[in-house]
Amino acid sequence: QVQLVESGGGLVQAGGSLRLSCAASGRTFSMYAMGWFRQAPGKEREFVADIQWTTPSTTRYAESAKGRFAITKDNAKNTLYLQMNNLKPEDTAVYYCAVRTAIYGSFGYWGQGTQVTVSS
Repeated sequence: QVQLVESGGGLVQAGGSLRLSCAASGRTFSMYAMGWFRQAPGKEREFVADIQWTTPSTTRYAESAKGRFAITKDNAKNTLYLQMNNLKPEDTAVYYCAVRTAIYGSFGYWGQGTQVTVSS
């Protein structure tokens, strides 16, 4: 099992920045990729970005995140980050980190989420 704890959410004005963190523990050696998802009120959870845990650390982004968000990691600390810049009110959501343990598998481990609210 992998345990995930997110932090760094909060209230920010439009155009501002936030950095989310996700600390992983447990069977971290089994992690193939880590990612960020978000769920806005009344909407389904959606993919934001993910990163391969080992070299070459390939990243992928949702169109809404490209150019504004950056996903990074610190393998030594088993920590995932999401730097979010130029935030918009439509970025308001609960942000979740997740782990995928196989190249073709689904994200099977999830954190509890952290709230991000962007005011206009």
